[in-house]
Amino acid sequence: MVTKSVVFQCDDDWQMKSAALLTQKASAFRASVYLGKDDRRANAKSLLGVMSLGMADGDELVVSADGEDEQAAIDTITGYLEQMDKDQ
Repeated sequence: MVTKSVVFQCDDDWQMKSAALLTQKASAFRASVYLGKDDRRANAKSLLGVMSLGMADGDELVVSADGEDEQAAIDTITGYLEQMDKDQ
């Protein structure tokens, strides 16, 4: 299992489109991928799970992945979360 902390950067409001893209990216991997915020954890491949975390700009998130392509999953998901403010 690989874990990495990241500060969520998003100048605009967290939108369904952004969450859907995150779950799409996570679903491309065979590894199990999770997002954690405070004491909660959600399956990153679940749109409802990701939305339920209530992520806001500046939140510290823990991304974890377990499986054959876990490092690639971590790199992709953390890269996306760190770059959101530049993409929107």
